[in-house]
Amino acid sequence: MKYAPAFLALILPLSVQAAVNIQRWTTPQGVQVLLAERHENPIIDMAVSFRGAGNASDPDGKSETAAFTATLLTGGTKEMDEETFNAQTNGLAVEIGSGTDNETATATLRSLSRPDTLKKAVSLFNGALARPRFDEAVFRRNQTQAATVLQQQETKPDFTAARTLARLSYPDHPYGKDAYTTVQSINGITLDDIRAFYRTRYGKNNAVVAIVGDIDRKGADRLVQDALSGLPDRAAASADVPPVKKHPAQRRDIPFAGEQAQIMLGMPLITRNDPDYYALVAGNYVLGGGGFDSRLMEVLRNQRGDTYGVYSNLTPERQAGMFTIAYSSRKPAARASLAAAQEVIRQFIAEGPTEKEMAQAKANITGSFPLRFDSNAKLLGYLSLIGVYNLPDDYLEAYPKAVAKLTAADVKAAWQKRVRPEDLNIIVVGAQ
Repeated sequence: MKYAPAFLALILPLSVQAAVNIQRWTTPQGVQVLLAERHENPIIDMAVSFRGAGNASDPDGKSETAAFTATLLTGGTKEMDEETFNAQTNGLAVEIGSGTDNETATATLRSLSRPDTLKKAVSLFNGALARPRFDEAVFRRNQTQAATVLQQQETKPDFTAARTLARLSYPDHPYGKDAYTTVQSINGITLDDIRAFYRTRYGKNNAVVAIVGDIDRKGADRLVQDALSGLPDRAAASADVPPVKKHPAQRRDIPFAGEQAQIMLGMPLITRNDPDYYALVAGNYVLGGGGFDSRLMEVLRNQRGDTYGVYSNLTPERQAGMFTIAYSSRKPAARASLAAAQEVIRQFIAEGPTEKEMAQAKANITGSFPLRFDSNAKLLGYLSLIGVYNLPDDYLEAYPKAVAKLTAADVKAAWQKRVRPEDLNIIVVGAQ
């Protein structure tokens, strides 16, 4: 299970035409800071991401340790219990959140930029980051909730399919740890495990701080110092992620009650700094990422009537992240539907996109791209992304330009080089 960081909803959209001026620097302690000044409203949003503190860093056999550690950051500080902490944040109209993804743990703060409010807000935020309470009762409550959620998810065919696909794709890699979570492994985690994880994974040298809002660089530098005060300069554990080994593709047919079969195909494929990144993204739009524009939707829904919807998705990571195709089908049609999907994939890789498909993909990706960061909340997430993965400062401007330069031949070459239909793992949950 993953608890995605809750980047906060904001009130003022940014101009989708304006270039984003990102100021970027590294503090003497090794903290990477990215700032986008926005003075239209007296609001500051801040996200502190710790590389190497995400779900892939869970101790073996103890999945959810990273998630519990991050969640408990907002469960009180050494000076105040959870109830008092929440009362203080509510009284200031401050929002403090925390969570994990595969590679990072992230804590977020939203506060008015008014000096008296901001000072108190940062003090609370610093207490959560540097002096977490790790309260036994709060931990047990979260542990019980996580076990209950897992049991509920295990009744869903899409969860079963996704977990099985992850196990086949990452059988010996940290990215697959989350797929082995059980009620027993959740209940086996102790507060000592969480304290040990926190001590070794949270340090200034592996922190990336993104700030968007009503503050200048001098104020942001002081804000970072105050927020991270008391954390060790260096995390004891490394944030490095090993390369993903290639494994032969496998198929799993899993019986499951219900009228629908859940079908998933996938393989590890794309990194954040992938040389074929843009060609893979554009090709994915044509194949299955473009909704009703995609080939898979045209064949499986419009022509065959096998499904209400089918999608393909790319999940770039530091190492090879997933390429996934997923949809549900009526059980009697599942076998023929899978064969049809495989033929669409084979044909796309062999022939590449048509000029019409390529033009449509480029227009959609470049036209909609500014909407991905048209609010402070979305921009905050992108600043964190740029910092965590060491992307260039002009990433937000360079992305649509790179897509616009692509040709159908570029996409065809990248997909033929990187994806073979026989390398896709196949999962059918609800197989007859």
